Amino acid sequence: MRWERLILFFITVLVVIGLVFFSFEPLKENVKLGLDLKGGVQIRLEAPENATDDDMNRAMAIIDNRVNSLGVTEPEIRREGSNRILVELPGVDNPEEAVDLIGKTALLEFKRVDTLETIVTGKDLKNAREGINPNEPDPSKQNYVGLEFNAEGAKKFGEVTAELVEKYPSSDDPNRGIAIYLDGKLLSAPLVQNAITNGQASISGGFRTLEEAHNLAVLLRSGALPVALEIIEKRSVGPTLGADSLDKSKTAAIIGFSAVFLFMIIYYRLPGIVACVSLLLYALITSGILVALKATLTLPGIAGFLLSVGMAVDANVIIYERLKEELKNGKTLRAALDAGFSRAFWTIFDANATTLIASVVLIYFGTSAIRGFAVTLSIGILASMFTAILFTRFLLKQFVLSNITKNTKLFGA
Repeated sequence: MRWERLILFFITVLVVIGLVFFSFEPLKENVKLGLDLKGGVQIRLEAPENATDDDMNRAMAIIDNRVNSLGVTEPEIRREGSNRILVELPGVDNPEEAVDLIGKTALLEFKRVDTLETIVTGKDLKNAREGINPNEPDPSKQNYVGLEFNAEGAKKFGEVTAELVEKYPSSDDPNRGIAIYLDGKLLSAPLVQNAITNGQASISGGFRTLEEAHNLAVLLRSGALPVALEIIEKRSVGPTLGADSLDKSKTAAIIGFSAVFLFMIIYYRLPGIVACVSLLLYALITSGILVALKATLTLPGIAGFLLSVGMAVDANVIIYERLKEELKNGKTLRAALDAGFSRAFWTIFDANATTLIASVVLIYFGTSAIRGFAVTLSIGILASMFTAILFTRFLLKQFVLSNITKNTKLFGA
């Protein structure tokens, strides 16, 4: 008997079980949950058919800036087709506010009241910040958005305000006003008291809370969208529904793994125990890769994971059935093990290769939910091939080479 082989066998099993045990909490804490598991809001935006790739890329960048300003963690912003953008915001407390902020074009215009000529636009802005003026007697005007123009905007704004002061001497003349529009809607029309040459202005009035002023400042800082985007779909998922989906998915996974483990151990005995250890390693590898890639776990992703578990078990079943056939033909354990794995390899490879090709097609052509399913399935297939073909063979070979027993019944034959 070669004790070193048997010791290596048990050490390997204990290491795998230990890794799974100690990595469970870190993986659980670092996994990113999707909208359907965490709750939040999903928004699908559509641009006109004539929108260019540059327009869509700029629109995505602007939406990303707006979402980040909301303080949303782990947002997903993806392009769908040629003229659609999908925005997923997990854990959003105020979905309507998020939708309103993302969907606005945010075209800011300063126009002369007397001629309605546009003086400066949002493109001339350098910065925008919300603030509170405690010295303002009118409560409706205490919240404001302070604007700072770039050099070109400051020059144009200074020239026009100086001209208005000179052209209309009376400080109460309504023609002295500068009308401020956002997406064609009049925000305010303050009168110009003096020429403004420092490149600064403010918007006040109409902000009931500082939060409203903050949202406008976010829109102005991120810039106007290059094309108008229409909200064609809006779906909210409550955190309670998401938590319920996650709990049911956990229950399904526990029941599924337990049933598979029980079947493999009863039917295949020692190889079944090895298969269970391989499945633990498979789950660890798959979860680790998903966390390392910062992939977002969704319900379709969980479905892909569970399906790949079935394929991993299927690979072990094919190997063990071949092994049993070789043992029934009178071969020794070692010879049967080598022949069984050799004969099963191409069957497993062909089955996994065709599924992997289908997964690649789904990743390339599918929508976000389908892609999540396909990505998880692809990772699971590659991990299952490693654990079933290499790791399982390694463990069984160590046990067989230890010569602790030659009883074929222990191998299900």
